[in-house]
Amino acid sequence: MKLPRSLPFLPLLPLLPLAIALNGCTTVGPNYSLPQQAMINAPLANGSIEGSDTALTSQANVPAIWWKMYDDPVLNSLVDEALQSNTNLRVAAANLARSREALGIAQAQGGFSGKASAAVERAQESAEQYLLFEKLPVANEGDFGISISYEFDLFGKLRRGVEAAQADTESVQAAGDLARINVVADVVRAYVEQCSAAEELRIAQQSLALQKQRVDVSRRLRDAGRGNQPDVTRGQTQVDTLSADIPRYTARRKIAQYQLAALLARAPSNLPPAVLACDRLPQIHQPIPVGDGAGLLKRRPDVREAERQLAASTARIGVATGALYPTISFGASAGYTGILEDIPTLPTARWALGPLINWNFPTNGARGRVREAEASSNVALARFDGVVLTALRETETNLATYASDYARAESLRAALKSASESADETHRLYLAGRESFISDLDATRTLTSTKSQVAAAEGQVAVDQVNLFLALGGGWETDPAAQGAPAASSGKNVPASPATTATATPTKAP
Repeated sequence: MKLPRSLPFLPLLPLLPLAIALNGCTTVGPNYSLPQQAMINAPLANGSIEGSDTALTSQANVPAIWWKMYDDPVLNSLVDEALQSNTNLRVAAANLARSREALGIAQAQGGFSGKASAAVERAQESAEQYLLFEKLPVANEGDFGISISYEFDLFGKLRRGVEAAQADTESVQAAGDLARINVVADVVRAYVEQCSAAEELRIAQQSLALQKQRVDVSRRLRDAGRGNQPDVTRGQTQVDTLSADIPRYTARRKIAQYQLAALLARAPSNLPPAVLACDRLPQIHQPIPVGDGAGLLKRRPDVREAERQLAASTARIGVATGALYPTISFGASAGYTGILEDIPTLPTARWALGPLINWNFPTNGARGRVREAEASSNVALARFDGVVLTALRETETNLATYASDYARAESLRAALKSASESADETHRLYLAGRESFISDLDATRTLTSTKSQVAAAEGQVAVDQVNLFLALGGGWETDPAAQGAPAASSGKNVPASPATTATATPTKAP
């Protein structure tokens, strides 16, 4: 197919660069910046974290791979495996891929577009549409052509759409980071609970064995005439009581193993042998680094997610405002239309060139959509403030809980030392006939109860540590060197994409 040798619209082509230069001369809607009244700019969000000034914490930055502070290779391997196989992270990755495609669609809007068409048909045209009053003959018809157009984003509606899509993508990425730190914390917590339950089970079994020895001694004393049957009965009651706790610890251990297996996408029976063999709590032998309030809010993915949602809502005000303005395109087309046998001859040639302005009247609720977008932005700001306050509250609450439970565990460890000494001394006196069996039984009961309380308290302290690290927001960084150092910032504390830093002056809606 050949085009006409001379196209009359060619002299107008030099005007096209001027039209393109005008593209983007203004951008309607507000340029995004973090509002000064946002809670993240308040003094309470930028000082030290209340409750962090204790011997249990330090002001150092939270490490990106905080779980390695336990110095436990088994735990490290579990976290690495979960980050590769966890289903929640697969969902987050798929959501991010979908959001990036949506961003690509937004970026592809406007600009140049073109199409080509070819149609061949045997038809009988209506004569009267050409003001003829005799029947036209049946003929073979053809229609071949190409067209190209360029949509100008003179008012920035498309650019605001790209800004909104970019912010949405960054919000989804932050949601993925949030899923990552939750998975890490869940793995560490499940591992700690499995080890804690195993340790409590071991202590309960040791206490049970000790009490059985006491019962055997009381039986021998009874048989030798130095004891009596009630002493044996009381001792056996204590044995039965301790035995009743064994299934509870076993169940807790199994539940923790099931949770860990689900996080790793494994069957519980396929957990590493080292996990099943763990019966000692992993320990952190240094103060927990908590940083300050500003660092906390930079680090928390949920804060970043809420801030990016605010940026997207602000950009959508511009999208809604842009709908009040006309859509302007410039297009050209050329081709052949006519009797198939005559194509391509000059009588069948056609071409067209010119602008197209599309402006809808009335606006059919377009102004209401602008107000709706503004209200949505206010909702996003309120939600952002709520997330900031929640982050501070969670951190301070977990700090207070950790300090309280640690102090309780310290007191119980001191009580255990004295209970152990008392039980040993009372038992020696009982064997020598200088203490009653009741005293020996009470001392043994106190010892076993205190041991159980110490194990439970230490397990709770370990869980508190995990909860505190989760509240601090570390663990999402794939590169430890990138910890707490965002590449760009749209506000005082929260990272943002450069795509949200439009520089055009906002214009008023018509």
